[in-house]
Amino acid sequence: MANPYVNDQAKRQQISAALGKLLADSYTLYLKTHSFHWNVVGPNFVELHKLFEEQYTGLAAAVDEVAERIRALGGKAPGSYAEFGKLSSIEDEPGAPSAEDMIRRLLADNTAVVRTAQSVAELADEHGDIATNDLATERVTVHEKAAWMLSSLLQR
Repeated sequence: MANPYVNDQAKRQQISAALGKLLADSYTLYLKTHSFHWNVVGPNFVELHKLFEEQYTGLAAAVDEVAERIRALGGKAPGSYAEFGKLSSIEDEPGAPSAEDMIRRLLADNTAVVRTAQSVAELADEHGDIATNDLATERVTVHEKAAWMLSSLLQR
């Protein structure tokens, strides 16, 4: 069922496509953060293990919200690694870098998700879709906070 508040099919499709990129970025970041949670080592293990768990748990809930918003707009939510790979601006992480490199990569990735979420918020605002704008604005806030926390860990 299409969202009656965004009554133009082309606008719903544009917003759904933008949300698909946000979903792909968020899911890829979820997977990377979860992997880092499992594989982090070093003197800050406990602190990073807990931080990464907090972040991937939040991302797990977020991907569901984003996917459901796509469906509410009448779109199809991407849901495969192949689709996510084509849509995501976040690079896959096949290894286990050092703890400091994990922090640096997650900092860069959260910053990338901020940009994606901002573009979704702007498009939703242009099309009068306040629900999507609200969702995307919330994601900006969450990822800016995550980036701040991660960058704080790198300061000496």
